[in-house]
Amino acid sequence: ARAAPKALTFVQRFGNQFAGLLVYWIWGQRVGDLGPFRAIRWEAYERLAMQDRDFGWTIEMQVKAAQAGLKVVDVDVNYRVRRAGKSKIAGTITGSLRAGTKILWVIARSALRDWTSGRAAPKTPA
Repeated sequence: ARAAPKALTFVQRFGNQFAGLLVYWIWGQRVGDLGPFRAIRWEAYERLAMQDRDFGWTIEMQVKAAQAGLKVVDVDVNYRVRRAGKSKIAGTITGSLRAGTKILWVIARSALRDWTSGRAAPKTPA
């Protein structure tokens, strides 16, 4: 992602990188950005059996796509400074903590399920 100065907070940048690193370490899938836009074929989407309805949705989709061995492509986008209003997530400490906690929970829960089921995560070439 290419961000204008101050378009993404330090917490947003750190969170994106940290979550992406965890997904790579556990499932071998590179994740560059956790932005909310996704393009996916309907058949593939149905296979993912998405469940989360809030902050964990984007990371759940990334993790399940990695688990399913789906091809994932990051497309760089430009981030601009918000023109109006205040983010409910990045604009508050509480929002950032809730989102970060949920993202880490989804990663941990998914990794634990893989580990306890004996399912090996598909590793993609680096």
